[in-house]
Amino acid sequence: MAPLVWDQVGERLYEVGVDHGVLYLPDATGVYATGVAWNGLTTVTESPSGAEPSPQYADNIKYLNLISAEEFGGTIEAFTYPEEFAQCDGTALPSPGVAVGQQVRKTFGLSYRTRVGNDVDGTEHGYKLHLLYGCQAAPSEKAYATINDSPEAISFSWEVTTTPVPCTDLKPTSLIVVDSTVVDAAALTLLEDELYGGASSTANLPLPDEVIALFPPGP
Repeated sequence: MAPLVWDQVGERLYEVGVDHGVLYLPDATGVYATGVAWNGLTTVTESPSGAEPSPQYADNIKYLNLISAEEFGGTIEAFTYPEEFAQCDGTALPSPGVAVGQQVRKTFGLSYRTRVGNDVDGTEHGYKLHLLYGCQAAPSEKAYATINDSPEAISFSWEVTTTPVPCTDLKPTSLIVVDSTVVDAAALTLLEDELYGGASSTANLPLPDEVIALFPPGP
C-alpha cells in the first residue's frame, strides 16, 4: 500500500468561469426541443437546499435521522438575455418591440460550461457541462441608474427554482454535470452536437435518460 501524497503535479485542480450558456424551451410534451444562445451570461449560482436531518428518538436514545427531500435552485445573472426568455420572465410580446409584463412564467432548461484548470494546463485542462431542467424564474428587481463618470452596464438577475424530471433507476433530478476530463470524448461530442446543434440536429437539451445513455458505465 502506497502512502497518500498531496498536491502532485497535474492534480491541483480548480474551476473557474461560466460560458456557452444556452436557453431551452420545452414543447407540449416536456421535450426541450428548441435551444437559443444566451449571450452576456455573467454568473450562475447553484443553490441546493433541503436534505436536512430530522432526528427521531426511541428507547431514550437517538434512534435514527430522517433526511428531508433535497431541492435545487439558483440565481442567474447576465447583462442581457435572449428574446425567447421573455416568456420565462413573465413577459408577453404581442408585437415586435412591445412587451407586456405580469404574464404566466413558462418553464425552461439551461446549459452552461465552467472551465476546469490545473497547475500544468491552466484553464485549458478541461470543462464541465451543467444541464438544468424544470427551471422557473421568479420576478426580479431591475435598477436603472443615471450615466455618470463611472458607468456600469445594468446586470439582470433571476432567482430560479426547479421541478425535477424523471430519471430511470435514479431519483428525479434537475441537474446533470458532465466532466470532459473524465468522460469518453466521442460521447461528449455527441452530447455537444445535441446541446449546441450540429450538421444533423438543431440545438436541444436531451433529457437525463438520454444523456446517461450516451456514456456507458465504467468497469
